[in-house]
Amino acid sequence: MGDDYSKVKKAETVTHSASETMAFGRALARELEPPCVVLLEGELGSGKTTLTKGIVAGLGLGSEDEVTSPSFTLVHEYGTDRKAYHVDLYRIETAQELATLGLDEILAQPAVVIIEWGEKLGDNVPSRRFRIQMEYVNREHRKIKVERPGL
Repeated sequence: MGDDYSKVKKAETVTHSASETMAFGRALARELEPPCVVLLEGELGSGKTTLTKGIVAGLGLGSEDEVTSPSFTLVHEYGTDRKAYHVDLYRIETAQELATLGLDEILAQPAVVIIEWGEKLGDNVPSRRFRIQMEYVNREHRKIKVERPGL
């Protein structure tokens, strides 16, 4: 692995494989103190679920193999005492659909809430958030831009 992800301080990085994207997620997880929201933005195939696998594993709430895209179920929950929620807004098209998802209740939990397609929320998210923009560069490479709370 070319970069050392033991401390995620860069605002932008490029990963060169799915395993590097997961490693970046595991390192990022060390910065996530509940309650917080991680907004994942980027086109299909940009690595949002792969990054989430690393974050959930890094939080110690599940293995990377257990994490799958909640595209059809919309929400996956990981952990028992401590929790992480993985939300996918890809199929949400209207404010009414968003309202029926129960996102307000999820955001009220003392948990890490990871939201794929976070751009669909607009500015209606808590201030304690990480905004992560994922970009598909080519088959193996992903550009990851991280905006931390207060920056």
